[in-house]
Amino acid sequence: MQARRIARELALLSVSQLPANAQNLDKQTLQNVVVAAVRTLTTEAEEALETASSELKQGNDRLLSSQTRTTDVESARSMVTEAIDLTQTAINRLGIAMEIPEMVQLANQTDVRHYALEIVGTLKQNREEIDAILTQALVDWQLSRLATIDRDILRIAVTEIHYLAVPDRIAVNEAIELSKRYSGEENYRFINGVLRRVIDGMKAKASKQKEHKEQELNQAE
Repeated sequence: MQARRIARELALLSVSQLPANAQNLDKQTLQNVVVAAVRTLTTEAEEALETASSELKQGNDRLLSSQTRTTDVESARSMVTEAIDLTQTAINRLGIAMEIPEMVQLANQTDVRHYALEIVGTLKQNREEIDAILTQALVDWQLSRLATIDRDILRIAVTEIHYLAVPDRIAVNEAIELSKRYSGEENYRFINGVLRRVIDGMKAKASKQKEHKEQELNQAE
């Protein structure tokens, strides 16, 4: 697996736990980044299992206290289905957590560390502008209302496109792959749509700036 793809994944999983201060961030070892990523995944797995356990208990209590009314049985069935889905999510998170050390070991570790910290550092330094770009591209959505993982996938993609000179196509494709791996089953379509609008907005802005410069040059002649 490419070093940048691994770095991107580590950045996504560790961004909430790494320091915002550039000097402190630069001191982080690759091990620190990996630990932060694994900690994020295991925390998510624990939370999913706790919720699943609660759903199962409520479903069981509803069945025991009911007189097998259809509405109660259907509600209990829905809770059990939700618990199964959450348990599967937890298993997937733990599986990925176990894969990460091997993924890093097989890659160029210097490149992985450098790019992961470059993404995180650039994102944190320009967070306000990145969020403003995303806010303009969202239709009938508020950035603060998005799931954390979706918000961070979008932020990383904008960071790469706007600040790290990653080609639009690559950044969007990588964001879609991250969404398929970590977000909801259909969320990648939403991620793709938002980023397409981000790119269109950037191109329109660049075109206007070019046109404005040309007008200034014409006036100066």
